[in-house]
Amino acid sequence: MVSQEQRRRQLAREKFLRQQQRRTQARRKARLRNSVIASVLGVVVIGSVALYTTGVLKDGDKQENAAAEVTPSATPTSKAPDPCEKPAAGSVKKLSWKKEPAMTIDTSAKYTMKLATTCGDIDIALNASAAPHTVNSFDFLAGKGYFDHTKCHRLTAEGIFVLQCGDPQGTGMGGPGYTIPDENLKDKSLKGNTYPAGTVAMANTGQKHTGGSQFFLVYKDSPLPPSYTPFGTVSEAGMKVLKKIAAAGAQPADPSTGNTAPNATVVIDKATVSKS
Repeated sequence: MVSQEQRRRQLAREKFLRQQQRRTQARRKARLRNSVIASVLGVVVIGSVALYTTGVLKDGDKQENAAAEVTPSATPTSKAPDPCEKPAAGSVKKLSWKKEPAMTIDTSAKYTMKLATTCGDIDIALNASAAPHTVNSFDFLAGKGYFDHTKCHRLTAEGIFVLQCGDPQGTGMGGPGYTIPDENLKDKSLKGNTYPAGTVAMANTGQKHTGGSQFFLVYKDSPLPPSYTPFGTVSEAGMKVLKKIAAAGAQPADPSTGNTAPNATVVIDKATVSKS
């Protein structure tokens, strides 16, 4: 026969077990709710930072670009056939400099940059008068073959719509060893905190004056704060190439870098800057 004391202890144990079960269920619900909130916030943060995307610039162990580190993961789309050709023979050069190159361009002249990629040529009209440090840096780097054989490592397809390139490491962490100042952030084209389709701009770390070599090409109007130096405009033919790349979609985010690489094999076989 169960004594009153034994019964009291039994009821106490049952009450304790019920409390533990309720707490466990509450914790599970909280984790589920937090994971949903984190997923939503992740999309928002990525859409606003994507640029150096990735995240999207830092030197050495620092993260090189935030574009569009305002960049890191886009919702992957279903994989389509690769619309691009095999890369040209050659390898990425391992180059680095301690300081920004001396100014050699003529800011009153017109400059164009041609990206001969595996997916087609992308011609860009550069704005030397509004972004002299940036254009001068690209003229210098292209002349050294810095961009040749490099992959475009990030394609964002949600929130913002950009293709990010310019990192010899292909991780979003690389750079030329020096940084350049922000320029042209009050450009009239950046109305309503939007980078219009066709804009070419610098990625950065999210801090001022941290641009290096990584840049992004906007293939569809993208909401971004005016924090990324706009320094060029893609030609009409180049936009067709960009849209072809975008149509192939992006891969799932790489857990080690957060990058959503394009499904298309986008490699810059050769980058050249020309004065006209």
